[in-house]
Amino acid sequence: MYDAGHFDVIVIGAGHAGVEAANASARRGAKTLMLTLNLDMIAFMPCNPSIGGPAKGVVVREVDALGGLMGKVIDKTYIQMRMLNTGKGPAVRALRAQADKPLYIQEMKYQLERLEDLTMRQAMVESLIVEDGVCKGVVTETKAAYYADSVIITTGTFMRGSVIIGDIQYESGPNNQRPSVKLSEQLEELGFDLVRFKTGTPPRVNSNTIDYSKTEIQPGDEKPSHFSYETTEAILDQIPCWLTYTNETTHQIIDDNLGLSAMYSGMIKGTGPRYCPSIEDKVVRFHDKPRHQIFLEPEGRQTEEVYVQGLSTSLPEYVQRDMLRSIPGLEETEIMRAGYAIEYDSVVPTQLWPTLEVKDIPGLFTAGQINGTSGYEEAAGQGLMAGINAASRAKQTEPLMLDRSQAYIGVMIDDLVTKGTNEPYRLLTSRAEYRLLLRHDNADIRLTEIGYQYGLIDQARYDRFQEKLALIEKETKRLAKQTIKPSDELNDLLASVGGTPLKEPTKALDLMKRPEVGYSIVHQLTPADDTLPQDVIEQVEIQTKYKGYIEKSNQQVDRMKKMDEKVIPDRIDYDAISGIATEAKQKLKKVRPLSVGQASRISGVNPSDISILLVYIEQGQIAKTSENAE
Repeated sequence: MYDAGHFDVIVIGAGHAGVEAANASARRGAKTLMLTLNLDMIAFMPCNPSIGGPAKGVVVREVDALGGLMGKVIDKTYIQMRMLNTGKGPAVRALRAQADKPLYIQEMKYQLERLEDLTMRQAMVESLIVEDGVCKGVVTETKAAYYADSVIITTGTFMRGSVIIGDIQYESGPNNQRPSVKLSEQLEELGFDLVRFKTGTPPRVNSNTIDYSKTEIQPGDEKPSHFSYETTEAILDQIPCWLTYTNETTHQIIDDNLGLSAMYSGMIKGTGPRYCPSIEDKVVRFHDKPRHQIFLEPEGRQTEEVYVQGLSTSLPEYVQRDMLRSIPGLEETEIMRAGYAIEYDSVVPTQLWPTLEVKDIPGLFTAGQINGTSGYEEAAGQGLMAGINAASRAKQTEPLMLDRSQAYIGVMIDDLVTKGTNEPYRLLTSRAEYRLLLRHDNADIRLTEIGYQYGLIDQARYDRFQEKLALIEKETKRLAKQTIKPSDELNDLLASVGGTPLKEPTKALDLMKRPEVGYSIVHQLTPADDTLPQDVIEQVEIQTKYKGYIEKSNQQVDRMKKMDEKVIPDRIDYDAISGIATEAKQKLKKVRPLSVGQASRISGVNPSDISILLVYIEQGQIAKTSENAE
């Protein structure tokens, strides 16, 4: 073993968590080293070639608002962009992009290579350097020892990865990459609680062997939106996706071969994602459904590979072929890569603080699928936070912890470290109790100030953000002062949009509170000299229309913040508190919540337990008990 160098932060892995961790750490001025198995696989998409979707798309916007890379890179490399749920309220709208997979990797690598404080090296990390219970660095298989104040593990699905196709099983990471075995074994030796999870992919087929005339076209938006607040130009030359369906023949092929599926033969031991089931699982669970949607998603402009979304499977390759050829449009299709299942080790996330630092090993952080999550976006959000906090530890500055009212990222991390997960965790809008506050459109308003404070947002971008806030405030005040009087012309206009007549003079802002009255109508009635940017108009309208609901949500946030501000002494002895249920004591000792608010969200801790805990803390008895115990 030789001394290969000293850094502030070391990032193990360069997937979607690793790249965001490395970017955040380096942008904060920490001397950062990123070690990865293959520099040509940076930010690789082993599953579907897309970014965003419900809740996930909001996370990408949050990552961008905090200074991350995912939004910028996908905006430069997408082949199709669509805004989802446009017919619903702003709380559930979300952007989704089809990526040019090879180009995405190339652009992400280029962005990282330009960072002054980031060193990138290709290496397999075999072990951590842990001295006196503190993580001090890593050792590679070539016996290079790298030292750092903070280490972040972002190994995704590579830890003891095992690929399964039918009755064939072999050690591998995604896409036939080498798995990480020794690091996983060391984590067990260090006392980590690990679980075995499973995910899977569908086959990829050759576009030239698809009969698209038998499928339904799925075009992108005519006027594409963007993920990054810094993007100014859209890609108009988009490539469509295509929709087809399974049928009774497909389902019969699956039923006839269920015994050959690794899922049903007993070969797979890990728990799979509930919200992304295999086609075998869908056919078994929803046996009454005559068909299931299959989306044909191109993987890039310079490749003929097509991702068969909706057909994730671990059936043998020849069964995959027969299954595909039973689907309209795919009768002559040729498989380029067979679908497969992959099992891997994950860390039980209740072993982490909300900073994503390991509770029992200071200096060690984990982020991404190693924490039990699924999805590129969830990984990116965790990676960003781990990078910020690992750099904060190295620089001895305050860490960042987002709460549930600030970001979906905050919801996700709180869920993981407080409740844990018994299956691959996926962000859903239903997980956020304040989702009206956590919208796609206002991620910058929620988080840009924080990104600026932590050094990830530069001055020029921050100044543009301040200008936007000023314009929103100015226009809102202008409309609040403008009076609109009833007239035949106005009432005809209101009738044309399904509105009732205006009988008394009213302020323009109040008129816009009507569901059918948009900003364009109000602006027509009270024209201003300046032409406002579309994102400013959007904020003025949404903040006006949903003002009452937003205020109610903010009141709920204030109540929860009071609970989160009640800090639990770090040396608390839960066994000394009489009246708390035994299950609650066990859960509290395991999670070690930082606040009463966090304690209240632990499964198995009841309101009565919280009431008793509050009384003890307010009386100061816990602190005294802890001090006397020493």
